[in-house]
Amino acid sequence: MPEGDLKAGLGIFSVRLEGKKGRKMKSAYEIAMEKLQQESPDIKLSDEQRAELSELDNKYQAKIAEREVFLEGKIAEAEQAGDFEAIEQLKKELISERKTLQAELEEKKEAVREM
Repeated sequence: MPEGDLKAGLGIFSVRLEGKKGRKMKSAYEIAMEKLQQESPDIKLSDEQRAELSELDNKYQAKIAEREVFLEGKIAEAEQAGDFEAIEQLKKELISERKTLQAELEEKKEAVREM
């Protein structure tokens, strides 16, 4: 049997060496996943926490959609009026509100995870 077999899996190569203990070398992907697991282990969530996280997601998706519809309507009005400064301001406001709501959502989700 050759000293090593080269085997491809999902575009990642791993080498199997027949050695003293017959151990298989790990691919770079496997090593990276183990390191990630050590740095931030999986968090076990209760069913109640999962439900609350889902509820928060739904609530904030609705808030974001509501603001998008409102501000996109204002943008359309400004386009019809030819008010380019207002268009830019409204687009910036839309981006800012999305970021603010996303940050607020992540903050609340983190609080739920820590319960």
